[in-house]
Amino acid sequence: MAESSAPSHRPTVGIIGGMGPEATVDLMRRVIVLTPAQDDADHIHMLVDNNPAVPSRIAALIEETGPSPLPELIRMAKGLVASGASMLAMPCNTAHYYADEIAAAVAVPFLDMVEFTGRRLAAVAPANATVGLLASTAVLKIGLYERALRRHGFAVRIPDRQDAVMAMIRAVKAGDTGVAQQNSLAIIAGELANAGADIVLVACTELSILTHKTAKTVPVVDALDVLAEEIVARGCGLTPPDKSSGLP
Repeated sequence: MAESSAPSHRPTVGIIGGMGPEATVDLMRRVIVLTPAQDDADHIHMLVDNNPAVPSRIAALIEETGPSPLPELIRMAKGLVASGASMLAMPCNTAHYYADEIAAAVAVPFLDMVEFTGRRLAAVAPANATVGLLASTAVLKIGLYERALRRHGFAVRIPDRQDAVMAMIRAVKAGDTGVAQQNSLAIIAGELANAGADIVLVACTELSILTHKTAKTVPVVDALDVLAEEIVARGCGLTPPDKSSGLP
């Protein structure tokens, strides 16, 4: 067996998950795949609260009929820190509406997927580029990524068929990640490119599940990839890569 090269004091990442459960597992898979490991001990210690009972972000932010998920998110964050997490990550773009409050409630770093993704796009996209934004209607409504992208000088283009984007998100939540959904993602990404997008940002973790199974149509940055790379960089003492990916 190969001798472990893991440092004796590696960070532990706490994952505020369950939004949805498959996206949480997908983040863990990406972290494992990206980690330069020769043995089990080289991998990153992850503590995961995969809680599908977090109150609906859509009900709270769009429909304004449901309770805020913030108290439950803070409870999960504090529980992960109490269990030994030295940093926190959350594989749900919409829930990053509450990122500042979560970060303020704990004494460990919160890895802000929205902020890191904005920085990644600034590193890989042309100046003043137009970013095609694939996200839930909730993310679009609260302007989560628009604000981050415009701080870096980007214009933002959203799909003409946002209803089709939401249909894909609902399909993935119901367990459908098959060829029909993969093709739908590729078609809508292509439509964004045809409408003037220089690069496409996948800013929904349900859509992220489809990106690696979809034929390449346009340069893409996937926010979940950015978060996974940041976790690995911090967990292994590496520098996060400045790169975009296609839809491989």
